[in-house]
Amino acid sequence: QVRLVESGGGLVQAGGSLRLSCAASVSIASINALAWYRQAPGNQRELVAGIGRLGSTNYTDSVKGRFTISRDNAKNTVYLQLNSLKPEDTAVYYCAALTKLDNYWGQGTQVTVSS
Repeated sequence: QVRLVESGGGLVQAGGSLRLSCAASVSIASINALAWYRQAPGNQRELVAGIGRLGSTNYTDSVKGRFTISRDNAKNTVYLQLNSLKPEDTAVYYCAALTKLDNYWGQGTQVTVSS
């Protein structure tokens, strides 16, 4: 069982920045992949960014060059740095741990970008 707790969301003006954190209840060093998803009202949940066990990363096209995912295995925490935020980035952001046995999700943190 992996428990994930997100933090760092909030209200920010367009062009601003936020840093989301996701603290895991277990060591993340051996977790194959960690990811951030988001879901806006009326939309399906979408993958925003992912990071592999060895540090490889991938991003959805709409956030490339603006968002950065990283992991700190010593702190069992994964981060998402959000820069140059746009109103269309408004959503609930979820952290996910993708393991061999199951996928685990956090409760989500709201990011709201005002124009």
